[in-house]
Amino acid sequence: GRSSPGLHATNMSFFRGKGPDPKEQCKKWRLQLKKEMRDLDRQITGIDREEKKVKAEAKKAAKDGQIESAKFLAKQIVQSRKAKERILCTKANLNSMEMQLGNQQAMLRVAGTLEKSAEVMAMMNDLIKIPAIAGSMRELAQEMEKANLIDEMVTEAFDEMEPEGMEEESDLEVQRVLDELTGAQVGAMKVSPAVLPARPQAAQEEAAEAEAEAEGEGEDVDLSEMQARIAALRAT
Repeated sequence: GRSSPGLHATNMSFFRGKGPDPKEQCKKWRLQLKKEMRDLDRQITGIDREEKKVKAEAKKAAKDGQIESAKFLAKQIVQSRKAKERILCTKANLNSMEMQLGNQQAMLRVAGTLEKSAEVMAMMNDLIKIPAIAGSMRELAQEMEKANLIDEMVTEAFDEMEPEGMEEESDLEVQRVLDELTGAQVGAMKVSPAVLPARPQAAQEEAAEAEAEAEGEGEDVDLSEMQARIAALRAT
């Protein structure tokens, strides 16, 4: 049960030429964080591009009187905007970490070694909990532990969970997007059937079913494609 007498000496010799150069490590870590931020920027660009397409489709659906389709597409917009908010928050955290490492790099010029940082430790604890970057952040944390910049971290497996209520977007959020896209046109359209010329109820139902069937096939394809595109973006 006795520890190896050479273990302490090995740790102490980390910065004496036998381990990675702390200046080079700091530089490498900062470059890695900047790369992660660029990747997030690309994701944001993709979300913005996709939202523009969905907006156009939602407007067309509303104009054509396809209210349920318009609502469905508005819900996708709400979800993509929330995904974008999460990405922007993650990017801000990465940027803060990169700045902290910049401070460490500046201190290295004076001290010659990395000093343990509670700030970096706290930030890494937060970053490894973000599913989109958890893997690369755990690897980074392990390197920082070896460099004695942070204490050993308990890196648990975190399930990718959406915040409570994320899946079921509120009717109010969806309606706000619809109003934004149509100038409250969809809200007004809800009452339009009441002012249509009177027809027997059965005839109205048959006409509605026939119209739904005629539009259904193409629309289902469009909606399923849209779901797949949004799901792919949210998965990132």
